[in-house]
Amino acid sequence: MEHDPELVKRCLVGDNSAWEALLRDHTRKIYNLCYRFTGRPTEAEDLTQEVFIKIFQTLKTFDAAQGAFSTWLARVARNHLVDHYRRTKKDRVTSSLEDELGGIEETPSPTVEPVAQVESRELKELLQQALDRLSPDLREAVVLRDLQDLDYDEIAQVLGVPEGTVKSRINRGRLELARVIKRMEGMRGPAKAGGRT
Repeated sequence: MEHDPELVKRCLVGDNSAWEALLRDHTRKIYNLCYRFTGRPTEAEDLTQEVFIKIFQTLKTFDAAQGAFSTWLARVARNHLVDHYRRTKKDRVTSSLEDELGGIEETPSPTVEPVAQVESRELKELLQQALDRLSPDLREAVVLRDLQDLDYDEIAQVLGVPEGTVKSRINRGRLELARVIKRMEGMRGPAKAGGRT
């Protein structure tokens, strides 16, 4: 957003309303990025807060001459997510099992949902499960391009790699994502069909 550099300047001199405006303008985008990397709403909320703490602490390093605030913001978020991924790599297997068991215990009573909402939710869940199966390099490239709508140059800045590498990762990521989704749909199809007979 074109007024971001002005908000940053105001933040740096202690204007709380400017910080609130930056939060309001960018929280949803950062949360979506965190969610696409983790697939867990609670973890994404925690990571979003951590990212904004990091942003607050490093705001003075933003330089408008180097690029857009949104690109800098995405780079800070991406770096934090990569650090988080590395720190929690060992815990991921056990925590995913705990999440599944916890989800069983906390399942709310069923409610009637319109078919379109159910299908939309199922598609989102399928996409997230497929994204979770991509390597981190491919996942972050696809998420930044297709879900965060950054252009190739911005992604290259965020990831710190050449634009050609970005294009290659996006293409490979999209192909792998399509393969994973096709496999997952193939595994789900017979089970659903079998349940109806």
